Amino acid sequence: MVSYKDLGLVNTREMFAKAIKGGYAVPAFNFNNMEQLQAIIKAAAEEKSPVILQVSKGARNYANATLLRYMAQGAVAYAKELGWENPQICLHLDHGDSFELCKSCIDNGFSSVMIDGSHLPYEENVALTKQVVDYAHQFDVTVEGELGVLAGVEDEVSSDHHTYTDPEEVIDFATRTGCDSLAISIGTSHGAYKFTPEQCTRDPKTGKLVPPPLAFEVLDAVMEKLPGFPIVLHGSSSVPQEYVDTINKYGGKLPDAIGIPEEELRKAAKSAVCKINIDSDSRLAMTAAVREVFATKPGEFDPRKYLGPARDEMERLYKHKIENVLGSNGKAE
Repeated sequence: MVSYKDLGLVNTREMFAKAIKGGYAVPAFNFNNMEQLQAIIKAAAEEKSPVILQVSKGARNYANATLLRYMAQGAVAYAKELGWENPQICLHLDHGDSFELCKSCIDNGFSSVMIDGSHLPYEENVALTKQVVDYAHQFDVTVEGELGVLAGVEDEVSSDHHTYTDPEEVIDFATRTGCDSLAISIGTSHGAYKFTPEQCTRDPKTGKLVPPPLAFEVLDAVMEKLPGFPIVLHGSSSVPQEYVDTINKYGGKLPDAIGIPEEELRKAAKSAVCKINIDSDSRLAMTAAVREVFATKPGEFDPRKYLGPARDEMERLYKHKIENVLGSNGKAE
């Protein structure tokens, strides 16, 4: 058993309480490799923002569970090296799909886990989430549950439709499971194709797709039922068009990729939404930077020469999200 506290990590309980009170959201950035982790920590340390290092089941398999533990411990040390005296860093399992996976992460130093039973019948979701909560809370590990289904594809998680969270279920679910936060569905979705062209309108001037608005009435109803309870938004990348354009310019094929407008995320961050998940945006930033190097310097074969620019671009992206979208800068001095 490895305690996250011995690694210098924190859980989300205090993070979320401060975020709700302060009217901002904590960034939850997914990572798979060293460059992404470096960029996340450098951005969070310089911005003095609490941060959640988010790892999916697929990312854990890719990076190796043992290496991840030491990467998280190293991230804390790196943050201190950068001058962040008291780093507020959480290591979180994103979309855990079984009790066994959540238990393995808890036993190996994760400070927070998500158990996603949203695809199950309601009572089975309640039972599975409670099982994880009962185990996690023994070790002061926080647990995120989910109600509602998000459309899109991200790692092992996929659905061709979304189902809005039913506000009438949230009190019963939170009470019976004891979960510490709740991911809800209000129209966000996974991946770089968050909406089909049929769901959008087109700007007559630019020809770009304009996505449908988020269902803030569902969020308002949930907040009314569970005042002050930490709410999470998944699938909240904005899919910056400059990255899409760069990727397409240098040989990529991402037609009609579209995300969540940042103004809608800013609005959500000022509410009880205290954790906003961002994955696809960093993937796009990394891919755009790498493609540009490959296209403009075809003789380059040193990984540092293309992964370095990718890391720098992701750092710029993370700082932008922290400062201009989530408002979490300066909240973890």
